[in-house]
Amino acid sequence: MRIDRIDIIRINNPFKEPFETSFVRFEVRDALLVKIYSEGAFGYGECKAFHAPLYNAEDNGTCLHILKHILAPRILGETLDGPEDFLRRVAFVRGNRLAIAAIENALWDLRVKATGKSLKTLIGGTRDEVEAGISLGIEPTIGALLAKIERHQAEGYHRIKIKIKPGKDLQVVREVRRHYPDITLTVDANSAYTLADLDLFKAMDEFNLSYIEQPLGEDDIVDHAVLQKAIGTRICLDESITSFEDARKAIGLGSAQVINIKSSRCGGIHEAIRIHDLCMEHGIPVWCGGMTETGIGRVQNISMASLANFTLANDITPARRFFAEDITMPMVDITPRCTLRVPDEHNGVQYTVDEAAIERMMVSREVLRR
Repeated sequence: MRIDRIDIIRINNPFKEPFETSFVRFEVRDALLVKIYSEGAFGYGECKAFHAPLYNAEDNGTCLHILKHILAPRILGETLDGPEDFLRRVAFVRGNRLAIAAIENALWDLRVKATGKSLKTLIGGTRDEVEAGISLGIEPTIGALLAKIERHQAEGYHRIKIKIKPGKDLQVVREVRRHYPDITLTVDANSAYTLADLDLFKAMDEFNLSYIEQPLGEDDIVDHAVLQKAIGTRICLDESITSFEDARKAIGLGSAQVINIKSSRCGGIHEAIRIHDLCMEHGIPVWCGGMTETGIGRVQNISMASLANFTLANDITPARRFFAEDITMPMVDITPRCTLRVPDEHNGVQYTVDEAAIERMMVSREVLRR
């Protein structure tokens, strides 16, 4: 594929209601989209960074710089064999995986259009539907959180995840378990704790959590190994796993018994598949995490979660959960079974990008040519 032009489009899509984690309260999804033109076709990728370096060291400002000045010049006017060829050409770049993944994802979309095969088929997916779990932000009161859990339980979600942070943790989990003793429940700390909080996590063993997600430092696998040996509840790593090598070392140390795979965090779909295969080899179940994506990233997540070792419920919810409108037609939605159907060339499930919606939400557009 010859790379003729790259557009970097910044959009703002307001959340229907604020979403709070241990590190920020989101009110709008400020997102970068990458649109790559090649020989009369185009492919879309979504950069999963936020407006500030909150999840990892990248944000939309740094990603825009890397996309525009470092990555795009390496491929504009060039002929690529595909996403893997792109990754070889930018292997000199340290970090900046969210920016790299945005282009890599767009190249996968181009490959889908060139071959007429779905992303599921191209990556070897085996599932026709994937289970949806839901992630609930930190609420001002336990009563407000319980009300949301009740509503989403009625919708049939296969796993409820609640965000925790110091001061809003053990008491919250205790109350949720008291009201809902049988639900599949997990907690996500987003790196808000240290080993000094070991007793807190030991106390959580009594609540039959499916796993505790990323309790310690965002770049740590050593302390997580200490914590995992000290508690009975499984630890799930998220931010700590940015590459195949991170996953290999974490598995070797015993840092976690579950891994959350976000292809963007790992630099793209290609690396995410390698991590998936490694985890399957070692009996480590995985699931697909979410970054409050717009529809472009959300649809690619569904396809990723069709791989065989995604055996736990995923953080892939209907777009309407966050947004009044989105940028795919149709908007991503769940089935009555609280699953998401995987796009496939054989089943008629297909999403197209809503260019008019992008125009309405657009803040800026950078048009890059050689």
